[in-house]
Amino acid sequence: MNPNLSITSLILQASPVVQVVIAGLALTSLISWAVIFAKLFGLKRVRTGNEGFEREFWSGRSLTEMNQAIGSKPHTAPMERIFASGMREFLKLRERRLDAGAQLDGARRAMRASYQREVDVIESNLSFLASVGSVSPYVGLFGTVWGIMHAFVNFGTLQQVTLASVAPAIAEALIATAIGLFAAIPAVVAYNRLARDIDRIAIQLETFIEEFTNILQRNAGGQVAATTQIHGTTVAPSGAR
Repeated sequence: MNPNLSITSLILQASPVVQVVIAGLALTSLISWAVIFAKLFGLKRVRTGNEGFEREFWSGRSLTEMNQAIGSKPHTAPMERIFASGMREFLKLRERRLDAGAQLDGARRAMRASYQREVDVIESNLSFLASVGSVSPYVGLFGTVWGIMHAFVNFGTLQQVTLASVAPAIAEALIATAIGLFAAIPAVVAYNRLARDIDRIAIQLETFIEEFTNILQRNAGGQVAATTQIHGTTVAPSGAR
């Protein structure tokens, strides 16, 4: 390969505008890869935490004990935090002797608010990948157009234009488009994969909210005299935590 047509030499010989475009796209690509790996590992932790709590939830353990245990944990999964929000609100409204409908509405609102916060956190930086995937090719194309314009201006000063003189200038301009695609393609693929995984987690959390609401509905307005038995677990009577 002609050393004058190597990637490094073409970038070094490119115009300052093209070099800035290439540097920006390369930096964007590095940041997007960091975001991709961070999101992949983060979603894996979320799925592991949710699945572990769900097994514990259906294991027959007291809901009041689970609520107290969550309060003592340094790190909790999204599903645990949603459960804790609903449970706290349910017990608080039960202490006030409100009717069953008010207890359920309060618990559901608390869980939906917690759910929205959790989804917002899980979806963080996802829009960055979408922007990289949609904008990078156009930025690369801008660098290519600018490089070709710069090349044709230089051709005007030559007495004789040959392939040897044209090829390097065109090649250095096309590098910008290539790097733009290099930044965009992984970002688009990762965005689609992460969006699908986040949708699955969101559906899992919504399903849990409905299941937990049904459990609370069977126990809302229960008698204070005795602890109520539900799905193999127990909710303490009014006033208990």
